[in-house]
Amino acid sequence: MTKILIFKNKNFITGFEISGHSGYQDEGSDIVCSAISTASQMAVVGINEVLKLGAFVEITEGYLKLKLKNYQNESAQTVLKSMQLTLQEIAKNYKNYVKMEVKKDVY
Repeated sequence: MTKILIFKNKNFITGFEISGHSGYQDEGSDIVCSAISTASQMAVVGINEVLKLGAFVEITEGYLKLKLKNYQNESAQTVLKSMQLTLQEIAKNYKNYVKMEVKKDVY
C-alpha cells in the first residue's frame, strides 16, 4: 500500500511524504504507483525547477519527501494544492492500494 501524508500549517501545504508501493500490479506496470509518482514529481519539479524555491527533497526507492520553507508562496500553493487534489482522486478510486492523510500544524 502507498501511504501519502500531506503536511499543513493553517491552510498552507508545507510539504508531503509518500512511501511504499501500491501493490496494484507488478512493479513496472503498476498504473497506481505511476500516477502517484507523476503527480508528486511534477510538484517537485514545479517547486524547485520552475519556481526556484529550493525545497528540501528526499527521494529513494519507494519514498519521496518534500519540505518547503517558503510555503506561503502563492504559486507554490497552487502547485501543491493541485497535486493534493490529484492524489485525493487516486486515493478515492484505489482505496485498497492508497491511504492519504493530512497532518495539521506541521512546519
